[in-house]
Amino acid sequence: MKDSNFLKEHNGRMMWHPMTSPQDSIEQPPKIITGGDGVSIVDIDGHRVVDGVGGLWNVNLGYSCQPVKDAIAAQLDTLPYYSTFRGTSNDAAIELSYELSEFFAPDGLSRAFFTSGGSDSVETSLRLARQYHKLRGDAGRTKFLSLKKGYHGTHIGGASVNGNANFRNAYEPLLPGCYHIPAPYTYRNPFNESDPERLAQLCLQALEDEIAFQGANTIAAMIMEPILGAGGVIPPHPSFAPAVQEICNRNGILLITDEVITAYGRTGAWSGARLWGIQPDMMCTAKAITNGYFPFGAVMLGDRMIEVFEGNPAAKIGHGYTYSGHPVGAAAALACLAETKRLNVVDNAATRGTQLYEGCKALMEKYDIIGDVRGGHGLMTAMEMVSDRAAKKPIDGGTAAKVQEVAYQNGAMVRVSGPNLILSPPLVLTEADADTILTALDAGFAAI
Repeated sequence: MKDSNFLKEHNGRMMWHPMTSPQDSIEQPPKIITGGDGVSIVDIDGHRVVDGVGGLWNVNLGYSCQPVKDAIAAQLDTLPYYSTFRGTSNDAAIELSYELSEFFAPDGLSRAFFTSGGSDSVETSLRLARQYHKLRGDAGRTKFLSLKKGYHGTHIGGASVNGNANFRNAYEPLLPGCYHIPAPYTYRNPFNESDPERLAQLCLQALEDEIAFQGANTIAAMIMEPILGAGGVIPPHPSFAPAVQEICNRNGILLITDEVITAYGRTGAWSGARLWGIQPDMMCTAKAITNGYFPFGAVMLGDRMIEVFEGNPAAKIGHGYTYSGHPVGAAAALACLAETKRLNVVDNAATRGTQLYEGCKALMEKYDIIGDVRGGHGLMTAMEMVSDRAAKKPIDGGTAAKVQEVAYQNGAMVRVSGPNLILSPPLVLTEADADTILTALDAGFAAI
């Protein structure tokens, strides 16, 4: 291992980092994280902080989950890799598919297609949606609907249904036939509507209007996050998701829930679909499926998909990844799922999530720079920062970065995305850990 001076000197120079410019990584070197245990991480200078980001929404069980580490080591000793392409399989992947079918049975999902991560899962769901309609003799259904502010990964299909221009503009033209509906974003929306229930109805009407305009018989699927995550933690009114499902069912449109973030307990429910009482046709999962310890994902499939694909000789799936059903990833996921259920992390996510949400609202009363606080559903909370609360004018990037840096120096890693400061800590967070995050944020806001 190179020494710390070498690593600092070359940080950002030899490696291009995601979601930033190469020049920014040189001028504003990223933190070099060298250790982690419990819910804390340690940087190259020995500075320890509570990880308020949970890796990247994925380290639900923290950095010391020994059962997952042991499962990975044991699988490496027996079978480090084998393909699940036609003609071969592996025992870990088979066992995992069974366990996932049991776990997601309340969501009406009983088959798994394995991927290497969240973006892969989204891409898989979009491709299978088009194939589903072709197999039914409805080949004209090729379009996709999604929500503005939604995030669905960075592959060409995922970027096309993304509802944020930051992930689109540099790569256009993207996949044709993707259309975006206003999100139920109470703080900012084209209807200037602040009542969540009324806003949900307006967004639903926009969905109905777009379907009528495009023609229902041209639309393959609607994809949405049950709670918009990277877009700024935007929870809809409880009436929204069930109504979306009813509209999709009525129009023969598949419903895909992107639960790369929300599955496995983050919302205080075992899935976002279960939180809102819906049953999607497909669910995209990844991230917490292995606690971030191994790149892995799964698309879960419901009855409509199963009925069309199974028992149909024409339903060859011409799609997959070298690492689909990777035995080491499957072993990690099996251990992670068992530990997730044993610890019943949904209860702690709900309790600690309320603590963070209420604490952030208290900070909003103290600091005018906080324009909005969103959350209240498990351990996902966002504060939208403004330079003028009355005008809702977004804060500049430099000031937002200072809040983040001061919070880090005071004991908490938090994430700034545009004007939003986002919290997504591990689901094993303690009351004291949550207090550390809130105290660090208080220091960050006080500094500016």
